[in-house]
Amino acid sequence: MSQRAILWSVLIIVFAVTSDQYIKFLVESGMDYNQQIDLLPFLALYRTHNEGIAFSMLSWLHDGGLVAMTVAVIGFVSYLWWTTAPERIISRIGFALIIGGALGNLIDRSLLGYVVDYILFHLPNWSFAVFNMADVYISTGAGLIILDELVQWKKSRSAG
Repeated sequence: MSQRAILWSVLIIVFAVTSDQYIKFLVESGMDYNQQIDLLPFLALYRTHNEGIAFSMLSWLHDGGLVAMTVAVIGFVSYLWWTTAPERIISRIGFALIIGGALGNLIDRSLLGYVVDYILFHLPNWSFAVFNMADVYISTGAGLIILDELVQWKKSRSAG
């Protein structure tokens, strides 16, 4: 793998971790717990803490188990990133976003014992789970990898 590809991935990871942690700092220092600030009729800032993973699942594992699981996922995604062909740029960006988002949430869990969440999509009688930018990076990264896999699959079908 070229040094340039490594550098770009590291920059994406650093951007994801830094922006995630900065926004979480602003939320933790500037909002009360469970405070909601409506931005749009369907979007609000809502400060809360997540003691599990997505949708508060696996909270029974507590900090040690969740930290270990996150470290294992970061290791596995890092392996996939390292072994992915250099020309698969979209997948490599996706892996970097997943690693950056996972590191951002890992920092919270390791230092605070929970993950800071603050983005809430809602309607008057419905609301989606509260999440954060690290979750957005992870989801976007996964979407990019799926997109790249579909593009590669379509190319291989066209060639064959």
